[in-house]
Amino acid sequence: MKFFVTGGAGFIGSNFIHYLLETYSDDTVINFDALTYAGNLANVSRWEYDHRYTFVHGDICDEAKVREAMKDVDIVIHCAAESHVDRSIENPTAFVRTNVLGTNVLLNVAREYKVKRFHHVSTDEVFGALNLSDKAFNENTPYAPNSPYSASKAGSDHLVRAYGETYGLPISISHCSNNYGPMHYPEKLIPLAITNILEGKKVPVYGKGDQIRDWLYVKDHCRALDMIVRKGKGGEVYCIGGGNQPTNREIVKKILTLLGKDESMIDCVKDRAGHDFRYEIDFSKISRELGWQPLVSLEEGLEKTVSWYKENTLWWKPLKV
Repeated sequence: MKFFVTGGAGFIGSNFIHYLLETYSDDTVINFDALTYAGNLANVSRWEYDHRYTFVHGDICDEAKVREAMKDVDIVIHCAAESHVDRSIENPTAFVRTNVLGTNVLLNVAREYKVKRFHHVSTDEVFGALNLSDKAFNENTPYAPNSPYSASKAGSDHLVRAYGETYGLPISISHCSNNYGPMHYPEKLIPLAITNILEGKKVPVYGKGDQIRDWLYVKDHCRALDMIVRKGKGGEVYCIGGGNQPTNREIVKKILTLLGKDESMIDCVKDRAGHDFRYEIDFSKISRELGWQPLVSLEEGLEKTVSWYKENTLWWKPLKV
């Protein structure tokens, strides 16, 4: 099959391209990426001269460019998004443009070309926040986004669903929990913690670090996306989670231990505006229907991730200048 991956030079998109080309010898990929600050062609340089891989530099809001690049593809994997909550608080308009308007452009072209599947990679943040006693998010959880980022992703989700219902476009949507792993831009908690510690700097933690996240190793996420587009039914929504519930402070402590440091490296800073307290994903549907479950434990995933950043200083150091 011929895949069209948006944001394929970013974190999840590049890991998905690696997974796809390593797993299937007959599939081909078009990587469509605007190369914003978080897009890095070094993430996919391994495939630069592989006949199965093509890179197209383009903005998903540019309909002419999208139409030219998407022609004759079978499956769209839509990963491209502005995704950093702090940046969305500073500049919401950029998030609405890319995440909502850009998604609309992709849907229009995908409908025109009658693609076999348009899969939209969304987030658990569209569901808002949980208290300690609340049940985990699932496919039927009402939307309650709390940041401009999650609101823009919610808007894109609704557009994708509407194109499925109104125009019969074969769509699917997944809501993932917090991803981590190789090639993660070092503004997010885990790569920031690892790289700061390697540089001898303290790790900023919002408030007391009591916020709870459900961490999903990116390779497990890529495997889930592949199963959804190959085995999942059109029109379905799937939640993808890591099956763990550490606090942010606990995550940082685990990283400090792996790097032989102690809690004196933690710097508690003023909390973020509208900071969601807890996320948790119930992934029983994708497990029951498609046979997916996370294979990489948090401990194993953190070890792999720390090792990757230790071995790839030339990748991340220029990003922190």
